[in-house]
Amino acid sequence: MSNLHRLFFKAFSNKTRLEIIRLLRKKPLTVTEICKKTGFEQSRISHNLKCLEHCGFVKVTPNGSFRKYELDKETIIPIVDLFEKHIKKYRKRLECCKVIGQSNRRMKKSEAR
Repeated sequence: MSNLHRLFFKAFSNKTRLEIIRLLRKKPLTVTEICKKTGFEQSRISHNLKCLEHCGFVKVTPNGSFRKYELDKETIIPIVDLFEKHIKKYRKRLECCKVIGQSNRRMKKSEAR
């Protein structure tokens, strides 16, 4: 796997970006709407939206004094749909995978610091 592949999947491994992607999968939203739905600070949402926009995950449409963010319909929505299909099919295996569980525990410890 190339470094570009790692960078691509890294976008999905961040809790904030993943939550933004989950919300935008339903419908386009503004920063304010995303903040209300997640409870995250505006700066945190804006920072991660900038990353998602820069990397082509999200498209931005001006809407009056606001900007609406939506997932790229051609590439990202099909990927997220495929992820969901895989998660539903292999949920039990994902939940009990010792390798993923170990890295998840390490992440939680580092987040607590």
